Amino acid sequence: MPAVSRSARSALRPQPHQWPRYLRAVVDIAFPAHTVRVAPGSPEGAPGLPYPLGSARTIHVVTAFNPLGREAGAPANLRAQHELLHQLGLRRLRWWPAVGGDPAGTHAEISAAVVGMDDARARALGRRFGQDAVFAWSPGSWRLLSCTDPAQDTVVADWHATLLTR
Repeated sequence: MPAVSRSARSALRPQPHQWPRYLRAVVDIAFPAHTVRVAPGSPEGAPGLPYPLGSARTIHVVTAFNPLGREAGAPANLRAQHELLHQLGLRRLRWWPAVGGDPAGTHAEISAAVVGMDDARARALGRRFGQDAVFAWSPGSWRLLSCTDPAQDTVVADWHATLLTR
């Protein structure tokens, strides 16, 4: 499954030309009973899937892949992702496996869909792992949160969640 593409960046500020790519990203979240895809755009066919948690809690999607926007290679990415999952465990946060990437599936990054953090903690966690942004999914919104500049936060106006078959 796809993930957020990145390229080298100056300092820790997201590159303006990368933000549109992030906004087009799709994220698949593997809940125990089913997998959900959250994607920009209107749903095709049936109406969108209801929010899986049945509450107002936000799910933040975080990865440790390709820190600082540089291709890190599989071993380094997997080590970093393992450390991210370790940190989630230390914080006793509930999470599900996720994969984010481009809609065509040409780029994918293993991620974690985490519940139990507010936006500030999610940003801080993403920043700790050198990320430009994290996603935030709540019952009424799909948002892209900058890890370094909250003024860049973007609400994706047209989005949907659909059930994927396994």
